[in-house]
Amino acid sequence: MTKLKNIKVVVSDLDGTLLNTQHKISDYTKSIFQELHNQGYLLVVATGRHHLDAMAIVETLGVPVYLVSSNGARIHSPNKEELFAFNLNSDVVKAALNVEIDPEITVVLFKENVWQTNRISEKLNAYQSELNYRPELVDYKKLEDFGAIKIFFSCDNHEKLVKLKDDVLANSSEHLHHAFSLPTCLEFMDKSIDKAVAIEQVLEKEGFTLAEAVSFGDGFNDVQMLSASGKGLIMGNAPALLKETLPDLEVIKTNAEDGVAKYIASKILDKELV
Repeated sequence: MTKLKNIKVVVSDLDGTLLNTQHKISDYTKSIFQELHNQGYLLVVATGRHHLDAMAIVETLGVPVYLVSSNGARIHSPNKEELFAFNLNSDVVKAALNVEIDPEITVVLFKENVWQTNRISEKLNAYQSELNYRPELVDYKKLEDFGAIKIFFSCDNHEKLVKLKDDVLANSSEHLHHAFSLPTCLEFMDKSIDKAVAIEQVLEKEGFTLAEAVSFGDGFNDVQMLSASGKGLIMGNAPALLKETLPDLEVIKTNAEDGVAKYIASKILDKELV
């Protein structure tokens, strides 16, 4: 068993990574993160989720954690102090939505306190054990303020999302970039916003660099984070295309197998796996 050297920071995505298939953090994972904290590692969670949603999950770890949310548009300290915030301009969002959107696609604007959507989706609600971040049904044709943290689309048909991605970028590539956090989830952020950029801000504040970080992820919104880290690790449950996109990165166990915690236990904490 070879221990990973020169690692001072542990960064993890949530969905499909730190969270299991029930969208929860297992007791085993909590115990591993408690030990990381006890040994002085800096802990960062970097997620596409809204901060109100993610905070409730991160709190269950029971240790101080920096939170990068909305793919880097928000940063919160371990004591929940907002350190960074960026919102998309209303006109930029309005232009992005000025395309033909298939009726099967759920549209979501991440606002500060609610997520505005064209339909209430029980599938999306299921990602929250408690609705800390609530949906608000809106008619986008009548909406006046389109300002948002990010734009989110969901559809079981990936090809429909690919077409929508192309249509949105045809109008808005100057201002926006995209990521498929899951094959069924398409997200648009300002071009300046990325998990890796936000994580670098956190590490600079704490006196570390990404070269001293190990990071875990499973989606295309994790690409820059995984690539820039001293050690980037792809979840076994990640899409095949992500693994092909980052062929030099190691693939570990799935989120259903507590892949993050087991890797940390073996390669960072130097513990025997049971």
